[in-house]
Amino acid sequence: MTNQDFDIAVIGAGMAGATAAAFLAAEKRVALIEAEEVAGYHTTGRSAAMWIQNYGPADVRELTRLSRAFYESPPAGFSDVPLIRHRAVLTMATPAQRGDLDGAIAEGLGIRRISVAEAEALVPALRPGYLGGAALEEDAYDLDVAAIHQGFLRLHRANGGTLALRSRAGRIGNHAGRWEIETTTGATFRAPVVVNAAGAWGDEVARIAGVVPLGLEPRRRTAAIIDPAPHVVADWPIVIDVNEGWYVRPEARTRLLVSPADATPTHAHDVQPEEYDVALGIDRMQQALDIPVRRIEHSWAGLRTFTPDGSLAFGWDPRASGFFWCVGQGGYGIQTAPAAGRFVADLVLGRDPGESGALVHRIAPGRFRP
Repeated sequence: MTNQDFDIAVIGAGMAGATAAAFLAAEKRVALIEAEEVAGYHTTGRSAAMWIQNYGPADVRELTRLSRAFYESPPAGFSDVPLIRHRAVLTMATPAQRGDLDGAIAEGLGIRRISVAEAEALVPALRPGYLGGAALEEDAYDLDVAAIHQGFLRLHRANGGTLALRSRAGRIGNHAGRWEIETTTGATFRAPVVVNAAGAWGDEVARIAGVVPLGLEPRRRTAAIIDPAPHVVADWPIVIDVNEGWYVRPEARTRLLVSPADATPTHAHDVQPEEYDVALGIDRMQQALDIPVRRIEHSWAGLRTFTPDGSLAFGWDPRASGFFWCVGQGGYGIQTAPAAGRFVADLVLGRDPGESGALVHRIAPGRFRP
């Protein structure tokens, strides 16, 4: 490819860009432009996601709710495997955290208090005396991130979209109402609309385009895989500290994913796990669960990128014509993906977003402009 003209250019082929491009390509000529050799290399490819109704701020919870039907019944041919698998969420509190647990139950939807004995039956590794209280959210699901992401990329292609890998944006300029994106491959993509879905690199893309950044903050999240033997964990719920100080969840049926639920501010880069964070997650888990850890089988880190107020930023830039923001998904980008992609497509195409219409002004990026 050298110079190509499109109706819309989407920058970033992670989950956010892939979903937006898939829905947009049904009606417009769309180029999905990705800097890396594979789509979703950074955040999407390192996510171990769940659909949890009570996870995230109010705008996230609304798009999570609206994404459920898609995950339960995706379009024909979208995936060869189920996208979701039931897994409850067990929220635990020490005696000192009882007040926090009361608040979580009062504010949550479909969360019920359970006894210590019920919690111990669900997670037999619980140490006696650790729990001061527990709550269970049964209406939650594991998400197959790879299948979901590949499904949207497949849908984008089926709708006639173009995917350009290894195409990092070097220069972005607006000439006579058309954006020109010059990439490291030498190709130039031209379109009147640019959708910035570059995740942790969202502000960098804006700067290259001469657009004022939003103040996005990437934060590191660490995870490690251990063998929980002698415990059989395939049917355990995900176990979360009420203040999100750590969590564990079954992985590949026989293993356990452990995370300190860290959110360390950093910069946009190929983030790697820190030994301290891995050790911290193991230590916090072992305070609650009697699980010997003989070795770390695998560890990794990913980036979760937040706006200054922690909510999403979807919408037109108020000062740069044709520049659309789709950033700030934090740790919620997978569970909201179908509804978020449809919402973005509706706004870009000038359609009524329907049930999600109340979010238009609440998550508009213009709220960060003086």
